[in-house]
Amino acid sequence: MGGTEEDRLIETATRIFAELGYDGTSLQMIADAAGYDIGAVHGIAATKADLYRAVMRNADESEEAALREALAGFTADRGGVIMLADAYLDFYVSHPQVLALWQHRWMGDAADLPDLEEIYTRPLSRDIADTVRDLVPPDVDPDYLIWSVVWCVYGFLTGGLVRSGPDEAPQRHTPSSAPCPHDDIAGFRTFLHTMLDHMFTPLP
Repeated sequence: MGGTEEDRLIETATRIFAELGYDGTSLQMIADAAGYDIGAVHGIAATKADLYRAVMRNADESEEAALREALAGFTADRGGVIMLADAYLDFYVSHPQVLALWQHRWMGDAADLPDLEEIYTRPLSRDIADTVRDLVPPDVDPDYLIWSVVWCVYGFLTGGLVRSGPDEAPQRHTPSSAPCPHDDIAGFRTFLHTMLDHMFTPLP
């Protein structure tokens, strides 16, 4: 499959799958949103599952490109580790629809297409874990460490942050409903760096 019609269809499908999930979306909805008749859609993707796989493949290729670029410049020190974490955070800050696609899957969406994590998520996470494996202290599991970054980034960008000072009411920011303020991202980035510093520091 190729060409601008496919690109437009995948772009539209990405937006709708991100908003409604796979289970809550029909091919007709995507066709209507893209301005195509259903026959044209079937000419590009025979089924909703085929289109969803194309969307997830496209999303994975975007993430893969960003993280592989960071891996190519990796240095075996704190700077290299921080660069990898920043690349991951920056990708999802700038690609909220990709974040939403995976969030839907974490909540059981598209359960009849169970193989996508194995195809897309595992190879890259394994390579990153292998990259930092020799740098972590012996009491730290590199796989859990990598996924702790994933869980933190997903949790922050989708669940937001509740802040409350001694003299103020709690304030909640929910990035899923609005762009995440720069100050919140900067604060989270600082925390992420600090967490990684502690995790990579051997116990006395």
